[in-house]
Amino acid sequence: MSVPESVAIIMDGNGRWAEAQGKPRTYGHKVGAENVETICRSAYDIGIKYLTLYAFSTENWKRPKSEVDTLMSLLNTYLNKCMDTCMRDNMRFKVIGDKSGLSRKLQDTIKKLEEKSSVCTGLTLVLAINYGSRDEMRRAFIKAGKKLMDEGRDLAELSEEDISKSLDTSDIPDPDFMIRTSGEERLSNFLMWQLSYSEFYFTDVAWPAFTPEELKKAISVYENRHRRFGAVK
Repeated sequence: MSVPESVAIIMDGNGRWAEAQGKPRTYGHKVGAENVETICRSAYDIGIKYLTLYAFSTENWKRPKSEVDTLMSLLNTYLNKCMDTCMRDNMRFKVIGDKSGLSRKLQDTIKKLEEKSSVCTGLTLVLAINYGSRDEMRRAFIKAGKKLMDEGRDLAELSEEDISKSLDTSDIPDPDFMIRTSGEERLSNFLMWQLSYSEFYFTDVAWPAFTPEELKKAISVYENRHRRFGAVK
């Protein structure tokens, strides 16, 4: 089996990793943010074309305000740094999620970065920010339904293709492979539509400690699996 074209990662364990070292949770988020660039470069070197990272979920707003403020600050710092990184590494950048729930400053930075990197042809980095799969599907159903009605079609004609074209990920392929770090074995409201036929890989290694070697280890597991679909035995 070849290297997966599209990989999704739930970057879990930043806070617990920091606490295990006797440091504040915010330290784990800082190190985790720094690890994104390292893993992006490794993914590109391996041959992955699309990398989707779960950066901030719709549920993350429920965390303590100090932690949310730190996460937003780290995102803003990373995105501004990414302006140069994208052009240097020929990396296209995209954000999925409800961007209207973010600050105007963050929205403007995202728009500028997406536009500037749209000409890049290397790895496509997709960050899920203020993202929840149920919310994405709700928005997609509304968008697809409105389009049908505008075209004079009946809602009963709504197809899976109509919905897929209305998702935040309409212009990127569904992930072949999903990785979750730090031991949890659930999707946590992440890409539930898109991951329907993906292979899953769970590791106890926390995201800040997830090295290029760990990524290669995960990919080797994928390459040794025998994927079967539908009625194929």
